[in-house]
Amino acid sequence: MGWTRVAQSLAQSVSPSDVEEIWLFAPVRGEGREWGTAVISCRADADRRRIFTASYVLVVRGRERGQGKVVVEEVGQSPETVLHDVIAGVQERAGESEPPVRVAPERWFPAQEETSPPGSD
Repeated sequence: MGWTRVAQSLAQSVSPSDVEEIWLFAPVRGEGREWGTAVISCRADADRRRIFTASYVLVVRGRERGQGKVVVEEVGQSPETVLHDVIAGVQERAGESEPPVRVAPERWFPAQEETSPPGSD
């Protein structure tokens, strides 16, 4: 459910056809909430990519279950050649022990007949 909301919010900020790569960090649950973060790479020009972070918090227990918040931010641009180093740096700064899962944009922005992107809860 959280990733579905992120995909919908991202589609309001950038054209899904410009999205080239998506990396999903494993969601974290605690205190009745779930937090998730994604890093998104979009075309900027021939050899540069616009980099976005998208994060969500979702209430998963209690009376407010299903309520949440999504934040999509453009955090910069990167040459395509160092993009994977940028992702590794995000992983390190976030203290994540596992690398993010790479998801193809066409799976995250499904056709109209599909209802949710892979990785959604």
